[in-house]
Amino acid sequence: MDGLSRRRFLAATAAAAVAVRAPAVHAQKRGGTLRFVPHADLKILDPIWTTAYITRNHGYMVYDTLFALDAGLRLRPQMVGSYRVSADRRWYSFTLRDGLRFHDGQPVTAEDCVASLRRWGARDPLGRLLIAALAKLAPVDRKTFVLALAQPFGLVLEALGKPSASPPFIMPARLAATDPNEQVRETVGSGPYRFVRDEWEPGHQVVYARNADYVPRDEEPSGAAGGKRARVDRVEWRYIPDPATASAALEAGEVDFWENVPLDFAPRLEKNPAVQLLVTDPRGSLGILRPNHLHPPFNDKRARQALLWMVDQPYYLQATIGQRAYYRTCPGFFMCGGVPYESTAGAPPKADLERARQLLKESGYDGRPLVVLDPTDSPYAHAPALVTAELLGKIGGAVDLQAMDWSTLVARRAKKEPPAQGGWNIFHTWATAFDVMTPAVSAPLSGAGEKAWFGWPTSEDMERLRAQWVRETGEDKRRTLAEQIQRLAFDEVPFVPWGQFEVPGAFRKTVRGVLQFGATLLWNISL
Repeated sequence: MDGLSRRRFLAATAAAAVAVRAPAVHAQKRGGTLRFVPHADLKILDPIWTTAYITRNHGYMVYDTLFALDAGLRLRPQMVGSYRVSADRRWYSFTLRDGLRFHDGQPVTAEDCVASLRRWGARDPLGRLLIAALAKLAPVDRKTFVLALAQPFGLVLEALGKPSASPPFIMPARLAATDPNEQVRETVGSGPYRFVRDEWEPGHQVVYARNADYVPRDEEPSGAAGGKRARVDRVEWRYIPDPATASAALEAGEVDFWENVPLDFAPRLEKNPAVQLLVTDPRGSLGILRPNHLHPPFNDKRARQALLWMVDQPYYLQATIGQRAYYRTCPGFFMCGGVPYESTAGAPPKADLERARQLLKESGYDGRPLVVLDPTDSPYAHAPALVTAELLGKIGGAVDLQAMDWSTLVARRAKKEPPAQGGWNIFHTWATAFDVMTPAVSAPLSGAGEKAWFGWPTSEDMERLRAQWVRETGEDKRRTLAEQIQRLAFDEVPFVPWGQFEVPGAFRKTVRGVLQFGATLLWNISL
């Protein structure tokens, strides 16, 4: 890709990634324990099997990537030491840098990289498009592997450096051989921190220890790229589901860093001279209402269209976010606010409950309970679940609102059984800019059926248009295709956007070197 088209693609898939208050490297001390309050409880360890952000963040602690985005939205080699690309961009050769070892002491090899990419490519929407375009992906020797294309694919390096949900993390080939539909149960990475399994207590804590054998790049940290220096000896994730307790712990100095601050607590923390608030993902997130396409009534697109006409974004945003400075309505599927593919093409003009009621009736809905999953410990999914339950009642739906924690929802949403047998009809989540700003990276848009993201929509037209999009190198043509994809999405309704918002984090001012990025990164931090 030429420089201009690459910059445009990266601007469409990444948030600015800059180091905040990070002093010069020589001024930062090392040691101590970082006490971190994550946004959810970690129950699933495999960052390829799930797109849950809590597991992605765990992945960044433990694993490394071949490429990564820096603060200027440029792709930079990470595990790769050098690479070559043919003039026609159909052939790529990658050689790993020296010093890469897994946490079990084994060297990282080209075979590990190939196996990891193939497993990632079996699940990730962008990965599937890349794998479908390949003629060859194979090791050459222990440190070098090649990738050859059978058909044009303009985003090879961008795919290998995909920053979120799911990044192509590299794990040992023996673990990457696990069926993509099954979870990898053993956590062996090569990144800056090791997962301390003996101290993992689901519902309470996760512990990571500095990997003394990790050799960071000899570069300043920049976004997810550069030198990943583990400056503390130990990181403890302390799961505190009650926000009042988490806020009090931060103010008392019992914890150092609170990942996602409910906005009701922001004004008080802003007044505390020992605490700093920071929006770590300045492009924000898109709220998502996801119906299950496998079972009635939402296997009928008229029922999904009923959801589209039911959702009143200002109502959802006021109930979920509340503070106007942190949210905006956004009718499109690719986010709003100066982003390349922002569009209102195909969007309904406003909510219409009467039209929603009629569409639900036309879908053949028979009054059976609609199972809405309600993660009560996640304010950005709990509040929209309550709003959806209320509005479904207004359009004639019988609602079964089932309370659980977020990690239980993450496991439950993978169930394909009918709702009456432990499945579900609707859940709510949110996606950062990394994960919805282009047709290539948006997992909720995929129409790959059984291989699609949880909810499993089937749309041959969607898959055809997305494949066209990744082959196209002209920006004007890409924009046209993105509008076609959005119009199709408003007709088939793979999901319903309920608004755009920002989430601040908070940390003690003794914490230095926090990186601003669309995923939570805990290297480079010192105390």
